[in-house]
Amino acid sequence: MLKKQLKHATDEVGNTEQRLLEAAGEIFAEFGYRAATVRQICEKAGANVAAVNYYFGDKEGLYLAVLRSVPDAHAVKYPSRRGLNADVPPEQRLRVYVEALLHRVYDPGRPGWHAKIIARELAEPTRALDSLLEAVARPLHQELAAIVGQLLGSACDEAVRLCSLSIMGQCVYYHHARAVLTRLYPVQSYGSDDIARLANHISEFSLAGLRAFAREKTGVADEAR
Repeated sequence: MLKKQLKHATDEVGNTEQRLLEAAGEIFAEFGYRAATVRQICEKAGANVAAVNYYFGDKEGLYLAVLRSVPDAHAVKYPSRRGLNADVPPEQRLRVYVEALLHRVYDPGRPGWHAKIIARELAEPTRALDSLLEAVARPLHQELAAIVGQLLGSACDEAVRLCSLSIMGQCVYYHHARAVLTRLYPVQSYGSDDIARLANHISEFSLAGLRAFAREKTGVADEAR
């Protein structure tokens, strides 16, 4: 009997915390961090106002937890390495990375507020942005930079950074400009097979560019000698 009571209490704690995260995500996405209130969130979650302080410390702590929950959930579902060993060729690692990133962006199962709240934070940054960047964005960029650096060989840090951002830019453009692209190119769709083809195109296009870039830099270096 005692074990059942403890399990019920544990489940209730988890349910309350998750309800708060989901409700907060919707409220913050709709009204923004500054305009949203703890009372609104708790009413939507069916929780006591004191629950926010208990689980998250305060409104800012709840907001940061919500922001972190978005990429965390996607990373678990679509890992950027997908179990690859460290000795896998960088070309293969790049393909897996790009496809995982596209799947995260176009995941049909994610709540509608995910993209909206991230867009709001980028447009109206709060103190939470720095923590989010350090915990999520920086590791993601560093992983891509490591792959690009291996492909470019002895390239300088600036070249690795610019090439990495070019690859990242291709991936996010398809999402940010989706409303425009679907009107300009009605045949473009974003199902699982479409994403696989798109990932292959971005990877092949980027690899060709990286190879050409590396050859050009090597040629310049040879001439200098």
